[in-house]
Order: sequence, then C-alpha cells, then structure tokens
Amino acid sequence: MPDTTTAPALAPVAAKYKKYALPLAVAILVIFHAVGFWGLMFSGRPEYFQNLTPMNLLLTNTLLFAFHRCWNAAFILFAVVVWAVGFFSEVLGVHTGLLFGEYAYGAALGVKVWEVPLLIGLNWLMLVYSTGHISNYARLPWWAKAIVGTLLMLLLDFFIEPVAMRFDFWDWQGGQIPLSNFAGWFLVALGLQVYFQRASIYKKNRLAPFVYLVQLLFFVGIFGLL
Repeated sequence: MPDTTTAPALAPVAAKYKKYALPLAVAILVIFHAVGFWGLMFSGRPEYFQNLTPMNLLLTNTLLFAFHRCWNAAFILFAVVVWAVGFFSEVLGVHTGLLFGEYAYGAALGVKVWEVPLLIGLNWLMLVYSTGHISNYARLPWWAKAIVGTLLMLLLDFFIEPVAMRFDFWDWQGGQIPLSNFAGWFLVALGLQVYFQRASIYKKNRLAPFVYLVQLLFFVGIFGLL
C-alpha cells in the first residue's frame, strides 16, 4: 500500500524554505553582475568577461522565469511572439538600417543567425516582461502602463548603448548613437508593452523588478566610469 503521508509531511518543509527563494535569487543576480562589473572595469581582462555575457544573460532569464507562475498557452505564445518580434526587428535593422539606424553586432553576445545573436530576442523578452511587471505597480489604465514600461526600456537602453559599443556587443556606424535608435526602440517596445498589458498571462513575478534594477545599476555604473 503506497505511503500517502509523504507529500503532506514534505509540505511544511517546502513552505519553510520557499521564503528564501527570492532573497537567494536576488543575491545570485547581484553577485554575478557585480563580478561582471569588476571584470569589465577593473580586472585588466575585459575580453574574458565579455565572453561570459551569454552565460550571464541565460542565468538571469532562468532565474526570472523560474518565478513565473501559470505556464499556459497564452504565456507560451507571448514569449514566442516577443522573442520573434525582438529578434526579427534586429535582423531588419542590421540589414536595412530601418527602425534603429546603421549598426552591426560584435562577438560578445554569442551565436548569430542572419548576423544577429539569437540571445537578443531573449533580451527583448526579459526587458518587456520585467518592465511590464514594474509598470503594473502603478494605478493607471493599461495604455498608460504600456507607455511607462516603454519609457523604462528606453531609460535602460540609454545607458546600455555606450557600454555595448565599448565591449563589442554592437557598434554604430561612425561611432555615434543615432536618435533613430531610440525612436525605433520606442515603437517596437510600445507595441510589445501593449501586448503584455492585454495578454491573458500571469503578471505577478516577484523577481521581475529586481532583474530590471540590477541591470540598470550595472549599466549605469559602467556608464559612469567610461
């Protein structure tokens, strides 16, 4: 006869340790980004830490989506669509100069398809998802939340751009970041933020604000030292 007492007995243990999940995830995020910050700026071997960027991005996304609840069809569709829109927007941008301007990706973000790193679509998903969650803390209509999420993405991109050029993420023609980049980001991000607000997905990820904050502090810190 099967032991039916095992699961109930384990429930209090699981509940006891569940409260440590968020602090542990935040600690891992902070440690990895702090090591990356030190490596890029002070180690004397920035190329080594540039090559760890894909691992850091994958780790961040693994932690972020480990805290997502309700992996229903609507969420899977949302993730696929945001990844695809982000990735193919970059493909269009790299090959035509439309949307963002004239730029090319370096080697730091890993494997490329059509001259665009596959991870860039995942980066779009992470940013749309995390900023969308932050905007939901505001008591605003959905369309205003979509604008707030878009502006949060633009704020982060403002600090990412010079860092990206310095560490071979991507490079702009002539070494100048065009205004078209921010205009293109606004348009693509706004469309995806509207989708986030209207999609029937679970929108209470406790780690999402920390992911955005750690990323912002990381790039602002490097930006200030360039």
